[in-house]
Amino acid sequence: MCHNVDYFSAVKAFIQVVEAGSFVKAAQTMNLPRNTVTRHIQTLENHLRVKLLNRTTRRISLTNDGIAYYERMVRVVDQWLEAESDLASAQARPHGRLRVDMGSTMATMLVLPALPAFQKRYPELQLDIGVSDRPVDLLGDRVDCVIRGGTLNDPSLIARRLGSLKFVTCATPQYLAAHGTPLQPSDLDVGHQMVRYFFAGTNQRLPVEFVRGNERITVDAPYFVSVNDSNALLAAALAGMGVLQTLQFMAEPHFQSGALVQLLEDWSLEPNPIYIVYSPNRHLSTRVRVFVEWLVELFEAKGLR
Repeated sequence: MCHNVDYFSAVKAFIQVVEAGSFVKAAQTMNLPRNTVTRHIQTLENHLRVKLLNRTTRRISLTNDGIAYYERMVRVVDQWLEAESDLASAQARPHGRLRVDMGSTMATMLVLPALPAFQKRYPELQLDIGVSDRPVDLLGDRVDCVIRGGTLNDPSLIARRLGSLKFVTCATPQYLAAHGTPLQPSDLDVGHQMVRYFFAGTNQRLPVEFVRGNERITVDAPYFVSVNDSNALLAAALAGMGVLQTLQFMAEPHFQSGALVQLLEDWSLEPNPIYIVYSPNRHLSTRVRVFVEWLVELFEAKGLR
């Protein structure tokens, strides 16, 4: 059996080769000679007495044993590195990789534009940001935390509320000139069309709801186009494809420029609560903790708390 330090280095090399897709790229990432990476993999396979990788001159692929070993060890190495990060003065200088998943609107309009300030504060962190609205398996997908809106249905997860996002109803001046201005939600049923949102996977359309005091109205407005992405929803409305119900912070710049006009201001939709969610079966790492605190500051600065 190889020594623990060599074994750990070999495991890290194996994971890097799998994720990089080649020995050369893995060696470059690890700043090691290619022969050293090759020797690490050979040491690991000799120790385990199994073949982990199929190698050809053009590509590498995992064997069945390699797949099983990778899925187990990648989590072990993550936890190992996380423990080292936390213990090695990580409170002052957190470092390592943080895997986050969030919706496209949150990513493109809030988080990504503000990231330079986060990098300046924590330059040794590295963010892998998945952009999707699909449900995420925190452990299975190796994600540290997710940002999600609405009702959380999994009581086994820990969630911290970041803030809430208000909705508005709007359309372009050109659309309103052609179709008239709706004065009541029911007006949308006749002579109007909306840009609608549907959920990827189920293809169910998001209900169009309006609230005023104790009144709640659901409108099944006709549409020409529906999409499953919030940024695409806004783009379709800006193209004049119909009345839009969207988040206020997305529409605000277009209100100011005159590209969109707010409608039915007496009617609203309940604000959408936004949470950052992580698994309870692993301690809240310093990397996650500083990211959460930064998000709270960001929401406060944007007036979204």
